[in-house]
Amino acid sequence: MSLINKIKWILGILMVFILIISTNLIDRKNFQRVRDSVVSIYEDRLLAKEIIFNISNILHEKEIALVEYDTAYFSIINSQKNKELNSELEKFKKTKLTKKEERVFNDLQTDLSSIIELEKNIDTKDFKDNKNLNDKIKIANQHLKQLSEIQITEGNRQLSISQKAVRNVELYTQIEIYILIFLAVIIQIIIMYQPKND
Repeated sequence: MSLINKIKWILGILMVFILIISTNLIDRKNFQRVRDSVVSIYEDRLLAKEIIFNISNILHEKEIALVEYDTAYFSIINSQKNKELNSELEKFKKTKLTKKEERVFNDLQTDLSSIIELEKNIDTKDFKDNKNLNDKIKIANQHLKQLSEIQITEGNRQLSISQKAVRNVELYTQIEIYILIFLAVIIQIIIMYQPKND
């Protein structure tokens, strides 16, 4: 094999190698986007949704106890439920929050602090006098509903990011196949070409 043929082979193989490396790097970036998006959907949206559900259930129990004038709830169970509320809030703080979500979450924390403070002064003898507590629970529920809606919106946004990344991977894979076929044809032409000797 002559020196020119060896150079042709080396250039041909080098072109294929560079193409494969470059598309691999692009694919890796897109797969990382998909992975990050899926992790975000799980950690920051589904877990947050579960936390919102748990807080909502605790508030619902408090509402029922107020309506039923349940003195046992407020004297025995309520302190444990408040600890659970604080635990759920700490979990929620660890999720990745958007600016709007952070604002609504801060409002919710303020509501829950007010609820706990009002419960300290609850008059278990005259439950009818606890309208402020009931109103605060309703406001907290509205903030929970807003947070729940944000989870859906952000989950959809993350899903859209992952779908776009998957489409990019598919597009680059198709382009890579066409370029590889084109390069294979060019390499064959370069290798098979024999200049005429006059």
